[in-house]
Amino acid sequence: MSYQSNPEVELPGFRFHPTEEELLEFYLRNIVYGKMLSYDVIGFLNIYHHDPWDLPGLSKVGEREWYFFVPIDRKHGKGGRPNRTTKNGFWKATGSDRKIVSLSDQKKMIGFKKTLVFYKGRAQRGCKTDWVMNEYRLPDATLPKDIVMCKVYRKATSLKVLEQRAAVEEELKNTSLPSSSSFSSMDTISFCTPKQDLVVFKKEEDEEAMVKEKRSDGIAKEQKKISSASLQLPLGNENMGQLQIPKMLTDWTQDQFWAQLNSPWFQNLTPYVANILNF
Repeated sequence: MSYQSNPEVELPGFRFHPTEEELLEFYLRNIVYGKMLSYDVIGFLNIYHHDPWDLPGLSKVGEREWYFFVPIDRKHGKGGRPNRTTKNGFWKATGSDRKIVSLSDQKKMIGFKKTLVFYKGRAQRGCKTDWVMNEYRLPDATLPKDIVMCKVYRKATSLKVLEQRAAVEEELKNTSLPSSSSFSSMDTISFCTPKQDLVVFKKEEDEEAMVKEKRSDGIAKEQKKISSASLQLPLGNENMGQLQIPKMLTDWTQDQFWAQLNSPWFQNLTPYVANILNF
């Protein structure tokens, strides 16, 4: 059987849409174990040396999905974590690996599938994109070649999301840099170095504390006004007369009630009783 390098030219109407079982059991297994394929459909490429938007032009076949045989580049030698960083970003795994089983025998596991998403920038500050990659690997414990199969594609995006992105990009282009007076009110955008950011954030915290202190002082004054107002006398300039307190008689014997009880015997006790009551 002759080796064909351009299947799309030799096979009119050719469309490459293999199943996961075909990718693992036919394409990847044959390459890993050194068997020559009849058609050079999938090429070798270290995709981590390129950004995802450059990969469609480097693929030998594909319209919306692009396939590559990728040699594993590990950070710390054999057994270490794969290095999935590129010049302008990195690929980040989502979830755990999924087992792939044979369609003809559900008990037979034929490989694993890992899903990754591309982020622009560096770790902890990356910006998620709509580029997705499925990485397929064989389940064998030991392999003669450390190679995986990668399918790269762009996640379908609705027209509404595309319009929103375009509007945001247009707004960012038309928005000028904020002045120094309005800079303190910005919460998410920073144009300073890390040290300058700390100074700005500290200043904002101090200003916020001063505002809270003034607000609490104002509330205390209002409560004081309300409490003092509730104890004020009625409005008006009229002077209120002094309360007249009845004066007690110095001689209690002059009272009409006690006069009825007047008797010689009682008069003898009057000095003693008066001394006790007037003490």
